[in-house]
Order: sequence, then structure tokens, then C-alpha cells
Amino acid sequence: MNDVTRSALRLTGEQDLDPVLDRVGEATLVLIGEASHGTHDFYTWRAALTRRLIAEKGFGFVAVEGDWPDCERVNRAVTGDGEDPFDALYAYRRWPAFMWANEEVAEFCRWLRRWNAALPPGERCGFHGLDVYSLWESLRAVRRYAAARLPGRMETVMEALYCFESYGHDPRRYGLETRLVPDSCEEEVVRMLRAVVESAPDDEGGFAARQNAEVVAGAESYYRAMVRGGPASWNIRDVHMADTLDRLAAFHEAKGVVWAHNTHVGDARATDMAAAGMTSLGQLARERHGEDVVLVGFGGYRGTVVAAANWGARAHVMPVPPARPGSLEALLHDALAGERGLFVTPERPRPRWYDEPLGHRAIGVVYRPEREQRGNYVPTVLGDRYDAFIWLDVTEALHPLHAEPWDDVEPETYPSAM
Repeated sequence: MNDVTRSALRLTGEQDLDPVLDRVGEATLVLIGEASHGTHDFYTWRAALTRRLIAEKGFGFVAVEGDWPDCERVNRAVTGDGEDPFDALYAYRRWPAFMWANEEVAEFCRWLRRWNAALPPGERCGFHGLDVYSLWESLRAVRRYAAARLPGRMETVMEALYCFESYGHDPRRYGLETRLVPDSCEEEVVRMLRAVVESAPDDEGGFAARQNAEVVAGAESYYRAMVRGGPASWNIRDVHMADTLDRLAAFHEAKGVVWAHNTHVGDARATDMAAAGMTSLGQLARERHGEDVVLVGFGGYRGTVVAAANWGARAHVMPVPPARPGSLEALLHDALAGERGLFVTPERPRPRWYDEPLGHRAIGVVYRPEREQRGNYVPTVLGDRYDAFIWLDVTEALHPLHAEPWDDVEPETYPSAM
């Protein structure tokens, strides 16, 4: 317990994030997590750290666990003179929209727009989506781009579109039917991706078109793998996010900040995910970029959260009960007497508690507090999973911009809900 107390740094305001900035140093990728998708405090502290990384360390883009087309609308709002970022976020429709259509993200994006207004267009900090789910939205975006800029490639693009149309615009149906019948749209998608990658110019519009084509390819693989169960669909998704992050960094020639759940940001090798055959974005980033990567996790002991009892159900504010005994959260709560704290992982030799496997709470968009003692915890070696950890003992629910659900409730992260 004393080792935990001695390891903790004070955390009362943004100025107390200095040790994290020192740990970042010259790193080019900082991945910042969240212990739940529906907690105000995780979002606001993550935004505070990101503002400092942009202003003091010159980071040039923010990439989030969200859909590419929706986030490109936000990107235009924060880098240009178009609609208010609030309106761009309010237009999110895919369940769970509250992950990004909330007041906390809107506040950050308005700050980002003000920050960018003082910079020339080529130096503005963007906002992009890393995720793989927007099959139809991205396919339509590729069609629009090809019609306007690549007319010679339209036949190839339309072949992919017609193939998916035969499944009724429903990725779930596509995945289920390709499981039963060895027929898929994979070949059409590969041809479309090759055509767009080879033909789209190396400008903003061309990059967006190539990325939408990559999303279609990733989504096609994801939905086929999802219905088969096992770790394959999770890994397809995190590899896609890692590849997208690399493409963004290369295209913009800039340092990037990532916002995603702890289960993606943390190194899977420090959890039981590795034994289950699962990787993570944080692990992949470390494997590819080594010391150029810094991983920051979050945790909390009790409070409230926005989540839903079932997939696609209306999200609402739920209680988060005190963490179960023996967990990382219980250890930190007891050691810090209910205070906030910041931990920067030291080099070995280090206090033993950093290397002890402890249950670490993970709340997704689906949550049932009554099951707290049986689930929701990932066995974690904290010192290997993160480079820094932000501890917020009592937390509050975030503030969605609109009610849930909308009509489109396809099971994007089923069954993990992360």
C-alpha cells in the first residue's frame, strides 16, 4: 500500500499533467484511453492532455475510435470555415452515437477549431476516425468520389456496390449468408481498393477516398469474421485501426493522438487478451514504432456512466458501484483515500504492485451494474499495459447531445461492446 501511495503524483488540474508531457518527450504517437465510453471525467481529462500535446508538443491530428465518414465531417468543421463542430457531432446517427455526439467532445472540437483558426491550412490539427464499421457510408463515399474524379474506375466501384446490394444493405446479413454459402464480395472489394489506391491523387480528397476504400475492405473482412466467433473479428478491427493510424501519420507527416477505450489503447500482452489470441492497437503501435509510442490508461472507483442494458437499447445514466475487492481500482482507492492521482510507469526495478496481475475494470456501451462482481474486469499488469495511468476515484456520466437509439443499431462491437 505504501508503495502505491509513494508512486502517486498529485492530480488537481491540467498543470499536474507535466509528468506525462515529460514522459512523452519526442514520441510521435500518444494513445489515450478511457475505462468506459460514457464517463465525463475520462473525456475531459483526455481532452486536457490532448490540448497540451497539440499546443506544447506540436501534435498534428487526433484519431478516434469512430467511423471515418462521420469524423471527416467533424474534421472539416475543425479545420475549415464550415459548420459548427457541435452540428457536425450532432449529425452522428449510428448507435451508440453518444460516444462522440456529446457535450464533452463538442467542447474540445470547438477549442480545436479556435486553435486552428490561427494557423495556415496546411498546419491545422485534424480529427479523424479509425474504425471499420462504416461499410455502406464509405462505399457510397467512394462511389461519389469516383463519379467526380475517377470516371474510368466507376465500373469497378459499382461491381463492389452491386455485390453488397444483393445482401439488402445489411452487413449482418452479409456476414451470416457468407458463413452458410462460400460466396462473398471479397474479390470485388479487393479490385475496387486496388483501383482507388492506384488512381486517386495524393491530396486530401484522394487520401479520404483511399481511406474509405480501405474501410470497405476492412468491414467486409470484419463482418464475415464476426459471425464465426473467436478473436478474428477483434483483431481485424484493431489491425485496421493501427493501419489507419500509420496512414494518417505518413500522409500528414505529423504526430498523432489517439482516443479509444483502454482495451484498445493498452498493450494486450499485459492482459489475458493475449492468451485468448487477441491483439490491440496499443500492442501493434508498440511493435511497429517502439519508443515513439506512449500509452495512457484511465481508471475510476465509483460514480455514474452512460450506457445501455442491451445492444441498441436506449442509453441512460447508470450507477457504477464501488469496484470489487482485490481489483486494481480497489487497491488505488484504498491507497489514495479517495483522491485523484497520476502514475508514470517507472523502469525496472520498480515497486512490486506495478507487476502484479490485478483485475482492471472495463465498461463498454453495454453495461449491467448488477453483474459487477462477475464480469467487467480484465486481468492486467499495469506497468506493462500503460506508460502512464490517470486515476479518478469518483466519476460522473457524460452528457449526450441527443437521445438513443437511432434506427441503425447494427452490432458494431458485439459481443465486446468496446
